[in-house]
Amino acid sequence: MDEKPRETTVEFLASLAGVLVTGLFIITFVLQAFEIPSSSMEDTLLIGDHVFVNREQFAPPTRWLGPLMPYRDVHRDEIAVFMSPEQPGLFLVKRIIGTPGDRIHLRDDVVYRNGEKLVEPFVRHKREEHNLYTDNFPAVVPSEAYGVRNEKWAQELPSHIQGEDIVVPPDSYFAMGDNRDVSYDSRFWGFVPRTNIIGRPMFIYWSFETPDTQYEMRSMGDRLGFLAHIIIHFFDETRWSRTFRIVR
Repeated sequence: MDEKPRETTVEFLASLAGVLVTGLFIITFVLQAFEIPSSSMEDTLLIGDHVFVNREQFAPPTRWLGPLMPYRDVHRDEIAVFMSPEQPGLFLVKRIIGTPGDRIHLRDDVVYRNGEKLVEPFVRHKREEHNLYTDNFPAVVPSEAYGVRNEKWAQELPSHIQGEDIVVPPDSYFAMGDNRDVSYDSRFWGFVPRTNIIGRPMFIYWSFETPDTQYEMRSMGDRLGFLAHIIIHFFDETRWSRTFRIVR
């Protein structure tokens, strides 16, 4: 029988390069990995959850790929990853409560959208003390006493209020975390521009028990120390039950 020709080194390297280029394209333009750094989305997303984000679905449609790609607008109550309107370079993960034209207000920590009281089974309240500003937004005037440090938003907020509601402007969204009592969200810094939207979290591919202060540890020593901790405790501190959990 004739022997199958062996793959040459050049052919092997060409095949490997093709795989790497394809993988790089997917990771860069289609899927992207993110780690959840804070507790603002508990219990939907926990600190230390690692998620894959669909970058294409909410991307602006392109003329040559438009008919082939599942582009669409962001829907109400969906979770989205976006660039912070307040801190350039910071990625945030929140739930979209209001889309353009929606009228939003909170009374006694309950959300009303377009006059309808929302039923939100994903919301958690984990603090006994209450914030008068966030619980009755936007009826209470923002101030530093309520944690509103963004002076620009404090001045802009009244221009978006009609009656007892805040009205979401065009090409913008109103976002809040599921862990409402600790979430630093649109109530504190304003609307999310459409251009800031990155994508939609699809599923958790890995979850590891992570301290809530870990995202503040930026020195090389701290990072290497936590990496060593992960290697040592990979099996006993990985939240195996969250692996491949769909994000909703």
